[in-house]
Amino acid sequence: MTERATTEAGPQGLASRLMDSGAMTSDWLPAYQAVPRESFVPDVIWPGVGPADGGPVASIDRQADPQAWFRAVYSDTSLTTQWDDGNHAGPGRGKVPTCSNSQPSMVFSMLAALGLQPDSKVLEVGTGTGWCAALLSERIGSENVVTVEFDPESAATAHARLDATGYNPAAVVGDGSQGWPSCAPYDRVLVTASLREIPAEIIRQTQPGGIIVSPYATEYGGEAVVQLTVQEDGSATGPFVSSSAFMRLRQQRAYRTHVKEYLGGKPWPADGRLTVTSLCPEDVAAWLPMFAIGLQTHGMFPYPERYDGGSYTLWLRDTKVTSWASIDFVPGAEEFEVYQSGPRELWGELRAAYAWWNGQGRPGFERFGLTVRPDGTTWSWLDSPEHPVPAVG
Repeated sequence: MTERATTEAGPQGLASRLMDSGAMTSDWLPAYQAVPRESFVPDVIWPGVGPADGGPVASIDRQADPQAWFRAVYSDTSLTTQWDDGNHAGPGRGKVPTCSNSQPSMVFSMLAALGLQPDSKVLEVGTGTGWCAALLSERIGSENVVTVEFDPESAATAHARLDATGYNPAAVVGDGSQGWPSCAPYDRVLVTASLREIPAEIIRQTQPGGIIVSPYATEYGGEAVVQLTVQEDGSATGPFVSSSAFMRLRQQRAYRTHVKEYLGGKPWPADGRLTVTSLCPEDVAAWLPMFAIGLQTHGMFPYPERYDGGSYTLWLRDTKVTSWASIDFVPGAEEFEVYQSGPRELWGELRAAYAWWNGQGRPGFERFGLTVRPDGTTWSWLDSPEHPVPAVG
């Protein structure tokens, strides 16, 4: 690799791209320069593999191809570092990615959303590879950073990397969904795993006026980073600031029942009621409409069963295993067959949720927000808390 190519592909090149895109603000540049990403990346990685995409099949091994490894590390992409809670080593994909060094543009946009002050005390939920903890330690001092990791193996390697690079935050192994009360209260909380519910303990451990930044995923799908400010009454409220796609916090993972259980052992369409729809499944498949649908619906999730030629069946199921729907997508068709069964008409609920979002002018992630009351009551809103998103179903 030439000197010019190394510069373009290396730390300087990535910094320039992050600065030019606005993902990294100038106040974070010194921390970026002081904490090389490569120091927090293992030898074997899977670039670009996340919960919402397929990504490449093969890993990159630093020992076998150091140039490819270096290019991957200094690209703006996430790097999966663990599969199946450590039960898969490769070289191909495992079933579920369970640890990563996150996409740099996402890392620095979330760090910016924290609005750090020089004396901020920060809790990080999800140490991962340790890169964020090191960046925070460089910015505000290790003595002001607490980082919690549930997986002992990930924690051990992250702690070793932090120690090797000269950072010593309070790095503990534990259930991050419970925060870390012995060091509370915190001025800022950074969650690096996707949540379906904002844990009450994390809110309680954050001072009034403190900020919690976390990926928030709906049951249906779609995800965005929310920036919550804790209020004097113990509630937390704030806007979504960007789209995201993180691995789910382990304590909030969903375990789905196979579709055959919904069919009662009968072949499809079992007792499904046949209708047709002009709403194309492709129109509701993107991350943003999925997010908008998920904010309105409850206990419903999708799964596309794909076939040759680009056709597929979109399955909708409820979490109580009482209702299901299937929608057959055929490229070029103007109408699509729908089968529904059970007390809930899931496709009807999805259509109503999509129609509301479409009728509001298809608002983006940043127009939505979230409020969590001290009793755990949560609602989403459009533009302000006074305009709650309607519930469907």
